[in-house]
Amino acid sequence: MSLPEFETVPFAEVLLRGSRQHPDRDCIVVGNDRVTYGELEAQARWVGRSLISLGIERGDRVGILMANGLDFTDLLFGASLIGAIPVLYNARFKAREIAHVTADAGIKVVVTNDIGEEHTDYVDLLNRAEVHKAPSMHHQIFLGTGHREGFMDRDTFCDLAESVDPGEVEKRHAGTAITDTVLMFYTSGTTAMPKGCPLDHVVLQHAGVVGGTDRLQLIEGDVVWNPLPMFHSAFTQPLTGTLHVGGTLVSMAHFEPDEALDLITRERVTVAFPAFPTITLQILHHPRYTPETLSDVRVMLNVGPPEELVAMQALMPHTMQITCFGMSECGGSIAMCNPDDPLPLRSECSGNALPGIDIEIRDPETGETLAHGEPGEIVARGRGVFSGYYNDLEKTEAAFWEGGWFRTGDLGVLDVEGRVTFRGRLKDMLKVGGENVAAVEIEGYLALHPAVKLAQVVGLPDEKYGEVPVAFIELVPDAVATEAEMINFCRGEIASFKVPRHVRFIEDWPMGATKILKSALREQILAEVTAA
Repeated sequence: MSLPEFETVPFAEVLLRGSRQHPDRDCIVVGNDRVTYGELEAQARWVGRSLISLGIERGDRVGILMANGLDFTDLLFGASLIGAIPVLYNARFKAREIAHVTADAGIKVVVTNDIGEEHTDYVDLLNRAEVHKAPSMHHQIFLGTGHREGFMDRDTFCDLAESVDPGEVEKRHAGTAITDTVLMFYTSGTTAMPKGCPLDHVVLQHAGVVGGTDRLQLIEGDVVWNPLPMFHSAFTQPLTGTLHVGGTLVSMAHFEPDEALDLITRERVTVAFPAFPTITLQILHHPRYTPETLSDVRVMLNVGPPEELVAMQALMPHTMQITCFGMSECGGSIAMCNPDDPLPLRSECSGNALPGIDIEIRDPETGETLAHGEPGEIVARGRGVFSGYYNDLEKTEAAFWEGGWFRTGDLGVLDVEGRVTFRGRLKDMLKVGGENVAAVEIEGYLALHPAVKLAQVVGLPDEKYGEVPVAFIELVPDAVATEAEMINFCRGEIASFKVPRHVRFIEDWPMGATKILKSALREQILAEVTAA
Protein backbone atom coordinates (compact mmCIF):
# COMPACT_ATOMS: atom_id res chain seq x y z
CA MET A 1 0.00 0.00 0.00
CA SER A 2 1.52 3.34 -1.04
CA LEU A 3 1.43 6.27 1.35
CA PRO A 4 -0.87 9.15 0.40
CA GLU A 5 1.04 12.37 -0.19
CA PHE A 6 -0.12 13.98 3.04
CA GLU A 7 1.51 11.31 5.15
CA THR A 8 4.94 12.62 4.26
CA VAL A 9 4.09 16.01 5.79
CA PRO A 10 4.38 16.60 9.56
CA PHE A 11 1.35 18.12 11.25
CA ALA A 12 2.83 21.62 11.70
CA GLU A 13 4.01 21.64 8.08
CA VAL A 14 0.36 21.73 6.97
CA LEU A 15 0.06 25.13 8.66
CA LEU A 16 3.35 26.36 7.19
CA ARG A 17 2.30 25.26 3.70
CA GLY A 18 -1.03 27.07 4.08
CA SER A 19 0.79 30.18 5.27
CA ARG A 20 3.02 30.16 2.19
CA GLN A 21 0.11 29.67 -0.21
CA HIS A 22 -2.53 31.98 1.32
CA PRO A 23 -1.11 33.91 4.29
CA ASP A 24 -4.02 36.36 4.51
CA ARG A 25 -6.81 33.78 4.44
CA ASP A 26 -8.68 33.15 7.71
CA CYS A 27 -7.39 29.94 9.27
CA ILE A 28 -9.20 29.68 12.64
CA VAL A 29 -12.28 31.56 13.80
CA VAL A 30 -13.43 31.21 17.42
CA GLY A 31 -16.57 33.26 17.97
CA ASN A 32 -15.57 36.87 17.22
CA ASP A 33 -11.84 36.13 17.24
CA ARG A 34 -10.01 35.12 14.08
CA VAL A 35 -6.48 34.47 12.89
CA THR A 36 -5.07 34.10 9.37
CA TYR A 37 -2.69 31.36 8.25
CA GLY A 38 0.19 33.83 8.34
CA GLU A 39 -0.73 35.15 11.78
CA LEU A 40 -1.10 31.65 13.23
CA GLU A 41 2.30 30.64 11.86
CA ALA A 42 3.92 33.73 13.43
CA GLN A 43 2.25 33.10 16.79
CA ALA A 44 3.15 29.40 16.73
CA ARG A 45 6.80 30.22 16.03
CA TRP A 46 6.81 32.70 18.93
CA VAL A 47 5.33 30.09 21.28
CA GLY A 48 7.91 27.56 20.10
CA ARG A 49 10.76 29.96 20.92
CA SER A 50 9.33 30.63 24.40
CA LEU A 51 9.06 26.89 25.08
CA ILE A 52 12.65 26.36 23.94
CA SER A 53 13.72 29.13 26.33
CA LEU A 54 12.08 27.14 29.14
CA GLY A 55 14.24 24.15 28.31
CA ILE A 56 11.67 22.16 26.36
CA GLU A 57 13.36 19.52 24.22
CA ARG A 58 12.10 17.28 21.45
CA GLY A 59 9.71 14.71 22.92
CA ASP A 60 8.99 16.69 26.10
CA ARG A 61 5.33 16.83 27.13
CA VAL A 62 3.50 20.17 27.19
CA GLY A 63 0.12 20.02 28.91
CA ILE A 64 -2.72 22.20 27.58
CA LEU A 65 -5.71 22.73 29.88
CA MET A 66 -8.12 25.34 28.59
CA ALA A 67 -11.39 25.89 26.79
CA ASN A 68 -11.61 26.55 23.04
CA GLY A 69 -9.74 29.64 21.90
CA LEU A 70 -6.84 30.95 19.85
CA ASP A 71 -4.45 30.36 22.77
CA PHE A 72 -5.14 26.65 22.35
CA THR A 73 -4.24 26.53 18.65
CA ASP A 74 -1.16 28.74 19.19
CA LEU A 75 0.13 26.22 21.73
CA LEU A 76 -0.88 23.18 19.70
CA PHE A 77 1.10 24.28 16.66
CA GLY A 78 3.86 26.01 18.64
CA ALA A 79 4.73 22.86 20.58
CA SER A 80 4.45 20.71 17.45
CA LEU A 81 6.81 22.98 15.50
CA ILE A 82 9.67 22.25 17.90
CA GLY A 83 8.99 18.54 18.27
CA ALA A 84 7.44 18.79 21.74
CA ILE A 85 4.31 16.72 22.41
CA PRO A 86 1.10 18.54 23.38
CA VAL A 87 -0.87 16.57 25.95
CA LEU A 88 -4.50 17.63 25.68
CA TYR A 89 -6.17 17.54 29.07
CA ASN A 90 -9.90 16.93 28.96
CA ALA A 91 -11.15 20.28 30.28
CA ARG A 92 -13.92 18.48 32.16
CA PHE A 93 -11.56 16.26 34.13
CA LYS A 94 -11.54 16.75 37.88
CA ALA A 95 -8.49 17.20 40.10
CA ARG A 96 -7.90 13.47 40.58
CA GLU A 97 -7.87 12.85 36.83
CA ILE A 98 -5.71 15.92 36.17
CA ALA A 99 -3.15 14.68 38.68
CA HIS A 100 -3.12 11.24 37.03
CA VAL A 101 -2.61 12.61 33.52
CA THR A 102 0.17 14.96 34.66
CA ALA A 103 2.12 12.19 36.35
CA ASP A 104 1.41 9.50 33.77
CA ALA A 105 2.42 11.62 30.78
CA GLY A 106 5.39 13.18 32.56
CA ILE A 107 4.26 16.70 31.71
CA LYS A 108 7.08 19.24 32.00
CA VAL A 109 5.14 22.45 31.31
CA VAL A 110 1.42 23.05 31.78
CA VAL A 111 -0.35 26.01 30.18
CA THR A 112 -3.81 27.32 31.06
CA ASN A 113 -5.88 30.51 30.91
CA ASP A 114 -8.99 32.05 32.44
CA ILE A 115 -11.40 31.54 29.56
CA GLY A 116 -13.04 28.62 31.26
CA GLU A 117 -15.86 26.49 29.92
CA GLU A 118 -18.81 26.86 32.26
CA HIS A 119 -16.67 29.23 34.37
CA THR A 120 -14.15 26.60 35.44
CA ASP A 121 -11.19 28.06 37.32
CA TYR A 122 -8.41 26.01 35.77
CA VAL A 123 -5.71 27.47 38.00
CA ASP A 124 -7.66 26.38 41.05
CA LEU A 125 -8.16 22.96 39.46
CA LEU A 126 -4.43 22.57 38.81
CA ASN A 127 -3.67 23.67 42.36
CA ARG A 128 -6.12 21.15 43.81
CA ALA A 129 -4.51 18.49 41.63
CA GLU A 130 -1.13 19.58 43.04
CA VAL A 131 0.49 19.30 39.61
CA HIS A 132 3.36 21.47 40.84
CA LYS A 133 4.42 18.49 42.97
CA ALA A 134 4.67 16.13 39.99
CA PRO A 135 8.32 15.04 39.57
CA SER A 136 8.33 16.03 35.90
CA MET A 137 6.75 19.47 36.32
CA HIS A 138 9.06 22.46 35.74
CA HIS A 139 6.76 25.36 34.85
CA GLN A 140 3.11 26.41 35.15
CA ILE A 141 2.00 29.15 32.76
CA PHE A 142 -1.12 31.30 33.00
CA LEU A 143 -2.16 33.05 29.77
CA GLY A 144 -4.94 35.00 31.41
CA THR A 145 -5.49 38.44 32.82
CA GLY A 146 -3.39 39.46 35.78
CA HIS A 147 -1.11 37.23 37.81
CA ARG A 148 -1.79 33.94 39.62
CA GLU A 149 0.54 32.78 42.36
CA GLY A 150 2.86 29.98 41.29
CA PHE A 151 2.21 30.62 37.58
CA MET A 152 4.25 32.50 34.97
CA ASP A 153 2.12 35.24 33.39
CA ARG A 154 1.52 35.85 29.68
CA ASP A 155 3.94 38.78 29.28
CA THR A 156 6.79 36.91 30.94
CA PHE A 157 6.17 33.81 28.84
CA CYS A 158 6.02 35.78 25.59
CA ASP A 159 9.15 37.79 26.44
CA LEU A 160 11.13 34.55 26.76
CA ALA A 161 11.05 34.14 22.98
CA GLU A 162 13.38 37.09 22.55
CA SER A 163 16.29 35.06 23.93
CA VAL A 164 15.96 32.29 21.31
CA ASP A 165 17.18 32.54 17.74
CA PRO A 166 14.24 32.06 15.31
CA GLY A 167 16.41 29.63 13.38
CA GLU A 168 16.24 27.20 16.31
CA VAL A 169 12.53 26.63 15.61
CA GLU A 170 13.31 25.90 11.97
CA LYS A 171 16.06 23.50 13.01
CA ARG A 172 13.76 21.62 15.39
CA HIS A 173 10.98 21.39 12.80
CA ALA A 174 13.35 20.14 10.10
CA GLY A 175 14.23 17.19 12.33
CA THR A 176 10.63 15.97 12.61
CA ALA A 177 9.82 12.45 11.41
CA ILE A 178 6.27 11.40 10.58
CA THR A 179 6.68 8.42 12.91
CA ASP A 180 7.29 10.73 15.89
CA THR A 181 4.54 11.12 18.45
CA VAL A 182 2.87 14.45 17.69
CA LEU A 183 0.27 14.65 20.49
CA MET A 184 -1.50 12.67 23.18
CA PHE A 185 -5.16 12.37 24.07
CA TYR A 186 -6.36 10.85 27.31
CA THR A 187 -9.52 8.81 26.99
CA SER A 188 -12.24 9.35 29.54
CA GLY A 189 -12.29 6.62 32.13
CA THR A 190 -15.37 5.29 33.91
CA THR A 191 -14.11 2.82 36.49
CA ALA A 192 -10.45 3.35 35.70
CA MET A 193 -8.15 6.30 35.23
CA PRO A 194 -7.87 7.82 31.73
CA LYS A 195 -5.50 6.11 29.30
CA GLY A 196 -2.91 7.96 27.23
CA CYS A 197 -3.28 7.68 23.46
CA PRO A 198 -0.11 8.83 21.69
CA LEU A 199 -0.60 9.52 17.98
CA ASP A 200 2.07 9.97 15.34
CA HIS A 201 1.76 12.45 12.47
CA VAL A 202 0.18 9.92 10.12
CA VAL A 203 -2.45 8.66 12.56
CA LEU A 204 -3.36 12.17 13.68
CA GLN A 205 -4.00 13.35 10.14
CA HIS A 206 -5.44 10.25 8.49
CA ALA A 207 -9.08 10.64 9.52
CA GLY A 208 -9.14 14.37 8.83
CA VAL A 209 -7.35 14.36 5.50
CA VAL A 210 -8.56 11.10 3.96
CA GLY A 211 -12.02 11.31 5.50
CA GLY A 212 -12.21 15.00 4.66
CA THR A 213 -11.22 14.73 1.00
CA ASP A 214 -12.63 11.29 0.20
CA ARG A 215 -15.95 11.47 2.11
CA LEU A 216 -16.70 15.03 3.27
CA GLN A 217 -15.39 16.13 -0.15
CA LEU A 218 -13.60 19.17 1.28
CA ILE A 219 -12.26 21.65 -1.27
CA GLU A 220 -10.09 24.74 -1.06
CA GLY A 221 -11.88 27.64 0.57
CA ASP A 222 -14.38 25.50 2.49
CA VAL A 223 -15.59 26.95 5.79
CA VAL A 224 -15.98 24.14 8.31
CA TRP A 225 -18.00 24.61 11.51
CA ASN A 226 -16.93 22.49 14.45
CA PRO A 227 -18.16 23.48 17.95
CA LEU A 228 -16.57 20.54 19.76
CA PRO A 229 -13.83 20.78 22.41
CA MET A 230 -10.36 21.39 20.99
CA PHE A 231 -8.92 18.76 23.32
CA HIS A 232 -10.90 16.04 21.52
CA SER A 233 -10.21 14.05 18.35
CA ALA A 234 -13.60 15.23 17.06
CA PHE A 235 -11.90 18.65 16.78
CA THR A 236 -8.46 17.66 15.52
CA GLN A 237 -10.02 15.52 12.78
CA PRO A 238 -11.81 18.39 10.99
CA LEU A 239 -8.90 20.71 11.86
CA THR A 240 -6.37 18.62 9.94
CA GLY A 241 -8.75 18.13 7.02
CA THR A 242 -9.63 21.80 6.79
CA LEU A 243 -6.05 23.04 6.88
CA HIS A 244 -5.01 20.39 4.35
CA VAL A 245 -7.31 21.96 1.71
CA GLY A 246 -6.66 25.55 2.74
CA GLY A 247 -10.04 26.08 4.35
CA THR A 248 -11.22 27.98 7.42
CA LEU A 249 -12.19 26.22 10.64
CA VAL A 250 -14.93 27.92 12.67
CA SER A 251 -15.11 27.02 16.36
CA MET A 252 -16.82 28.33 19.48
CA ALA A 253 -15.57 29.04 23.00
CA HIS A 254 -18.70 27.36 24.31
CA PHE A 255 -21.65 26.00 22.33
CA GLU A 256 -24.86 28.03 22.50
CA PRO A 257 -27.50 27.35 19.83
CA ASP A 258 -28.38 31.03 19.38
CA GLU A 259 -24.75 32.00 18.88
CA ALA A 260 -24.19 28.98 16.64
CA LEU A 261 -26.96 30.05 14.27
CA ASP A 262 -25.45 33.53 13.98
CA LEU A 263 -21.97 32.12 13.46
CA ILE A 264 -22.99 29.61 10.77
CA THR A 265 -24.82 32.36 8.88
CA ARG A 266 -22.16 35.06 9.29
CA GLU A 267 -19.22 32.87 8.26
CA ARG A 268 -21.16 31.22 5.43
CA VAL A 269 -20.32 27.72 6.62
CA THR A 270 -20.18 25.10 3.85
CA VAL A 271 -19.43 21.95 5.88
CA ALA A 272 -20.60 21.24 9.43
CA PHE A 273 -19.10 18.75 11.89
CA PRO A 274 -21.24 18.90 15.06
CA ALA A 275 -20.97 15.10 15.30
CA PHE A 276 -23.46 14.69 18.13
CA PRO A 277 -27.28 15.05 18.06
CA THR A 278 -27.08 16.69 21.49
CA ILE A 279 -25.67 19.69 19.61
CA THR A 280 -27.46 19.45 16.26
CA LEU A 281 -30.93 19.04 17.72
CA GLN A 282 -30.57 22.26 19.72
CA ILE A 283 -30.10 24.08 16.41
CA LEU A 284 -32.82 22.26 14.51
CA HIS A 285 -35.37 22.85 17.30
CA HIS A 286 -34.38 26.49 17.83
CA PRO A 287 -37.25 28.99 17.26
CA ARG A 288 -35.14 30.88 14.68
CA TYR A 289 -34.28 27.81 12.64
CA THR A 290 -35.85 27.38 9.20
CA PRO A 291 -34.93 24.97 6.39
CA GLU A 292 -33.11 27.89 4.73
CA THR A 293 -30.80 28.41 7.72
CA LEU A 294 -28.34 25.73 6.59
CA SER A 295 -28.78 26.35 2.85
CA ASP A 296 -25.03 27.05 2.39
CA VAL A 297 -24.06 23.86 4.26
CA ARG A 298 -23.72 21.07 1.71
CA VAL A 299 -22.54 18.31 4.10
CA MET A 300 -23.05 17.72 7.84
CA LEU A 301 -21.72 14.86 9.94
CA ASN A 302 -23.68 13.45 12.88
CA VAL A 303 -23.53 10.18 14.80
CA GLY A 304 -26.73 8.74 16.27
CA PRO A 305 -29.55 6.17 15.91
CA PRO A 306 -30.86 5.76 12.33
CA GLU A 307 -34.32 7.04 13.18
CA GLU A 308 -32.81 10.20 14.63
CA LEU A 309 -30.58 10.79 11.61
CA VAL A 310 -33.52 10.40 9.21
CA ALA A 311 -35.57 12.87 11.24
CA MET A 312 -32.71 15.40 11.24
CA GLN A 313 -32.21 15.01 7.48
CA ALA A 314 -35.88 15.90 6.94
CA LEU A 315 -35.31 19.19 8.78
CA MET A 316 -32.35 20.22 6.60
CA PRO A 317 -33.28 19.54 2.96
CA HIS A 318 -30.35 21.53 1.53
CA THR A 319 -27.73 19.62 3.51
CA MET A 320 -26.48 16.09 2.86
CA GLN A 321 -26.14 14.34 6.19
CA ILE A 322 -23.59 11.58 6.69
CA THR A 323 -22.38 9.58 9.66
CA CYS A 324 -19.20 7.78 10.67
CA PHE A 325 -17.57 5.39 13.11
CA GLY A 326 -14.38 6.13 15.01
CA MET A 327 -12.52 6.76 18.26
CA SER A 328 -9.66 8.81 19.74
CA GLU A 329 -7.23 5.89 19.39
CA CYS A 330 -7.56 6.31 15.62
CA GLY A 331 -7.45 10.08 15.51
CA GLY A 332 -11.19 10.12 14.79
CA SER A 333 -13.11 8.27 12.08
CA ILE A 334 -12.08 4.95 10.55
CA ALA A 335 -15.29 4.52 8.52
CA MET A 336 -17.54 7.15 6.97
CA CYS A 337 -20.51 7.34 4.65
CA ASN A 338 -20.33 8.81 1.18
CA PRO A 339 -22.60 11.84 0.55
CA ASP A 340 -23.70 10.17 -2.69
CA ASP A 341 -25.11 7.16 -0.83
CA PRO A 342 -28.93 6.98 -0.56
CA LEU A 343 -30.44 8.10 2.76
CA PRO A 344 -31.10 4.56 4.10
CA LEU A 345 -27.39 3.78 3.81
CA ARG A 346 -26.31 7.14 5.23
CA SER A 347 -28.51 6.67 8.28
CA GLU A 348 -28.44 2.93 8.98
CA CYS A 349 -24.72 2.27 8.62
CA SER A 350 -21.44 4.12 9.15
CA GLY A 351 -20.15 3.56 5.62
CA ASN A 352 -17.04 1.88 4.34
CA ALA A 353 -13.60 1.92 5.90
CA LEU A 354 -11.52 4.93 4.93
CA PRO A 355 -8.74 4.25 2.40
CA GLY A 356 -5.73 2.90 4.28
CA ILE A 357 -7.91 1.21 6.95
CA ASP A 358 -9.02 -2.43 7.14
CA ILE A 359 -12.06 -3.40 9.22
CA GLU A 360 -13.22 -6.86 10.28
CA ILE A 361 -15.81 -8.29 12.66
CA ARG A 362 -14.41 -10.70 15.23
CA ASP A 363 -15.88 -12.93 17.89
CA PRO A 364 -15.02 -10.95 21.05
CA GLU A 365 -14.28 -14.16 22.97
CA THR A 366 -12.25 -16.19 20.45
CA GLY A 367 -10.98 -13.57 18.01
CA GLU A 368 -12.41 -15.58 15.10
CA THR A 369 -13.24 -13.54 11.99
CA LEU A 370 -17.00 -13.60 11.39
CA ALA A 371 -18.89 -13.71 8.12
CA HIS A 372 -20.80 -10.82 6.56
CA GLY A 373 -23.94 -10.04 8.51
CA GLU A 374 -22.79 -11.78 11.71
CA PRO A 375 -22.56 -9.42 14.71
CA GLY A 376 -19.35 -9.19 16.68
CA GLU A 377 -16.63 -6.82 17.79
CA ILE A 378 -15.39 -4.25 15.27
CA VAL A 379 -11.61 -4.47 14.84
CA ALA A 380 -9.38 -2.30 12.67
CA ARG A 381 -5.80 -1.92 11.47
CA GLY A 382 -3.98 0.37 9.09
CA ARG A 383 -2.55 3.85 8.67
CA GLY A 384 -5.06 5.51 10.94
CA VAL A 385 -4.73 3.17 13.94
CA PHE A 386 -2.46 3.99 16.88
CA SER A 387 0.16 1.54 18.12
CA GLY A 388 -0.82 1.32 21.78
CA TYR A 389 -1.55 3.08 25.05
CA TYR A 390 1.16 5.16 26.65
CA ASN A 391 3.06 3.61 29.52
CA ASP A 392 0.66 0.65 29.78
CA LEU A 393 1.80 -2.56 28.10
CA GLU A 394 -0.96 -4.60 29.77
CA LYS A 395 -3.80 -2.47 28.35
CA THR A 396 -2.07 -2.34 24.97
CA GLU A 397 -1.76 -6.13 24.76
CA ALA A 398 -5.41 -6.51 25.76
CA ALA A 399 -6.47 -4.01 23.07
CA PHE A 400 -4.88 -5.78 20.08
CA TRP A 401 -5.37 -9.13 18.39
CA GLU A 402 -2.45 -10.76 16.58
CA GLY A 403 -1.62 -9.01 13.32
CA GLY A 404 -2.10 -5.49 14.66
CA TRP A 405 -5.91 -5.63 14.83
CA PHE A 406 -7.16 -3.04 17.29
CA ARG A 407 -10.16 -4.07 19.37
CA THR A 408 -12.56 -1.13 19.39
CA GLY A 409 -14.82 -2.52 22.13
CA ASP A 410 -17.79 -1.79 19.87
CA LEU A 411 -20.27 -4.23 18.35
CA GLY A 412 -21.20 -4.17 14.69
CA VAL A 413 -21.69 -6.02 11.42
CA LEU A 414 -20.22 -5.77 7.92
CA ASP A 415 -22.34 -6.15 4.80
CA VAL A 416 -21.11 -7.70 1.55
CA GLU A 417 -20.08 -4.24 0.29
CA GLY A 418 -17.86 -3.71 3.34
CA ARG A 419 -20.09 -1.17 5.07
CA VAL A 420 -19.92 -1.25 8.85
CA THR A 421 -23.03 -0.88 11.00
CA PHE A 422 -22.60 0.05 14.65
CA ARG A 423 -24.74 -2.12 16.96
CA GLY A 424 -23.71 -0.76 20.35
CA ARG A 425 -20.80 -0.90 22.73
CA LEU A 426 -19.69 -4.06 24.45
CA LYS A 427 -19.87 -2.10 27.69
CA ASP A 428 -23.18 -0.59 26.55
CA MET A 429 -24.86 -3.95 26.15
CA LEU A 430 -27.56 -4.99 28.57
CA LYS A 431 -28.02 -8.59 29.66
CA VAL A 432 -31.76 -8.97 30.31
CA GLY A 433 -32.83 -12.45 31.41
CA GLY A 434 -30.01 -13.98 29.41
CA GLU A 435 -30.76 -11.91 26.28
CA ASN A 436 -28.23 -9.45 24.88
CA VAL A 437 -29.85 -6.06 24.34
CA ALA A 438 -28.12 -3.13 22.61
CA ALA A 439 -29.05 0.16 24.27
CA VAL A 440 -28.85 1.90 20.89
CA GLU A 441 -31.71 -0.24 19.59
CA ILE A 442 -34.12 0.94 22.30
CA GLU A 443 -32.88 4.52 21.94
CA GLY A 444 -33.58 4.38 18.22
CA TYR A 445 -37.14 3.22 18.71
CA LEU A 446 -37.91 5.83 21.38
CA ALA A 447 -36.61 8.49 18.96
CA LEU A 448 -39.63 7.71 16.74
CA HIS A 449 -42.00 9.19 19.34
CA PRO A 450 -42.88 12.76 18.28
CA ALA A 451 -42.30 14.14 21.78
CA VAL A 452 -38.78 12.66 22.12
CA LYS A 453 -35.81 14.91 21.39
CA LEU A 454 -33.15 12.53 22.73
CA ALA A 455 -33.22 9.18 24.53
CA GLN A 456 -30.47 7.33 26.40
CA VAL A 457 -30.87 3.82 27.81
CA VAL A 458 -28.91 2.27 30.67
CA GLY A 459 -29.13 -0.96 32.63
CA LEU A 460 -30.50 -1.23 36.18
CA PRO A 461 -29.52 -4.27 38.26
CA ASP A 462 -32.49 -6.57 38.78
CA GLU A 463 -32.80 -9.60 41.09
CA LYS A 464 -34.93 -11.61 38.65
CA TYR A 465 -33.56 -10.65 35.24
CA GLY A 466 -30.05 -9.60 36.16
CA GLU A 467 -30.56 -6.25 34.44
CA VAL A 468 -33.49 -4.27 33.03
CA PRO A 469 -33.55 -1.26 30.69
CA VAL A 470 -34.16 2.28 31.97
CA ALA A 471 -34.77 5.19 29.60
CA PHE A 472 -33.76 8.80 30.20
CA ILE A 473 -35.61 11.12 27.83
CA GLU A 474 -35.31 14.77 26.85
CA LEU A 475 -38.53 16.05 25.31
CA VAL A 476 -38.78 18.45 22.39
CA PRO A 477 -39.65 22.02 23.45
CA ASP A 478 -43.19 22.41 24.81
CA ALA A 479 -43.91 18.67 24.54
CA VAL A 480 -45.62 16.79 27.36
CA ALA A 481 -45.38 13.07 28.03
CA THR A 482 -45.62 10.59 30.89
CA GLU A 483 -43.64 7.55 31.92
CA ALA A 484 -46.61 5.29 31.21
CA GLU A 485 -47.03 6.78 27.75
CA MET A 486 -43.42 6.02 26.82
CA ILE A 487 -43.56 2.48 28.15
CA ASN A 488 -46.84 1.81 26.30
CA PHE A 489 -45.28 3.24 23.14
CA CYS A 490 -42.69 0.47 23.28
CA ARG A 491 -44.98 -2.40 24.27
CA GLY A 492 -45.89 -4.58 21.37
CA GLU A 493 -43.44 -2.88 19.09
CA ILE A 494 -40.15 -4.14 20.49
CA ALA A 495 -39.46 -7.38 22.37
CA SER A 496 -40.86 -7.34 25.89
CA PHE A 497 -37.43 -7.73 27.47
CA LYS A 498 -36.34 -4.56 25.64
CA VAL A 499 -39.18 -2.40 26.96
CA PRO A 500 -37.91 0.13 29.55
CA ARG A 501 -39.02 -0.70 33.08
CA HIS A 502 -38.56 2.92 34.15
CA VAL A 503 -38.57 6.23 32.29
CA ARG A 504 -37.10 9.43 33.66
CA PHE A 505 -37.36 12.82 31.96
CA ILE A 506 -34.27 15.02 31.92
CA GLU A 507 -33.26 18.48 30.68
CA ASP A 508 -29.56 18.70 31.57
CA TRP A 509 -27.46 15.69 30.59
CA PRO A 510 -24.31 14.73 32.52
CA MET A 511 -21.57 15.26 29.93
CA GLY A 512 -18.01 14.11 29.41
CA ALA A 513 -15.90 15.69 26.69
CA THR A 514 -18.45 15.14 23.97
CA LYS A 515 -20.53 12.20 25.17
CA ILE A 516 -23.31 11.74 27.66
CA LEU A 517 -22.01 10.00 30.78
CA LYS A 518 -24.16 6.91 31.04
CA SER A 519 -22.33 5.94 34.21
CA ALA A 520 -23.85 9.01 35.90
CA LEU A 521 -27.33 8.08 34.64
CA ARG A 522 -26.91 4.55 36.03
CA GLU A 523 -25.85 5.94 39.39
CA GLN A 524 -28.85 8.28 39.43
CA ILE A 525 -31.46 5.61 38.81
CA LEU A 526 -29.75 3.10 41.11
CA ALA A 527 -29.71 5.62 43.97
CA GLU A 528 -33.34 6.45 43.38
CA VAL A 529 -34.52 2.83 43.30
CA THR A 530 -32.35 1.87 46.28
CA ALA A 531 -33.73 4.78 48.33
CA ALA A 532 -37.30 3.76 47.51
